[in-house]
Amino acid sequence: MRFPFIPREEKFFDLFQDSARNVVTSAHRLKEMVDTWEGVEERVSEITELEHKGDTITHDIIARVHRTFVTPFDREDIVQLAHSLDDIIDFIHAAADAMFLYRVDRPGKRARELADIIVQATEEVEKVMPRLRKRIVLSQVLKRCVEINRLENVADRVYRSAMAELFSDSTDMAHIIKWREIYAHMESATDRCEDVADVLEGVALKHA
Repeated sequence: MRFPFIPREEKFFDLFQDSARNVVTSAHRLKEMVDTWEGVEERVSEITELEHKGDTITHDIIARVHRTFVTPFDREDIVQLAHSLDDIIDFIHAAADAMFLYRVDRPGKRARELADIIVQATEEVEKVMPRLRKRIVLSQVLKRCVEINRLENVADRVYRSAMAELFSDSTDMAHIIKWREIYAHMESATDRCEDVADVLEGVALKHA
């Protein structure tokens, strides 16, 4: 007997893919903003809307966890994955918003490098999501997780270089404080990508 009032577990995978796609779009908007430094206010508004969309997707996932009898994998992993994806876009939005609110000068090399790494890491996150649907390909998740972790390490090195240069090249404390916060937000976005990879790796090891 079929019970139509029980949500199909496949919907979780659809929502995770929607969330990852939304994160990638926001990462591209940040990169476009940093690279061109044109239409900054419009870019920030777009990222803000994407952040709100991400919140809606996350709330939908959490609500479904509470009303679904059989979930595709452990409930705590579903919740953690949803929040980690949401955190990525939160930090992307925080970086873009800080650039706009602080009226910073055109972003330099390190900001562009971090924005590029964020795009690469989020694209890896998006690529891995469809592989959660079938257990026979869950082992392939591990390969993507390794690449996400590598990118996070690259971002960490760029961040450390950015901070060193910031304090050695400038005596303007306002400038230092602004960019220290922005760099921290950008690096945190890659950290959250690594958090996603950690959850996915756990799921893969449990179910492969």
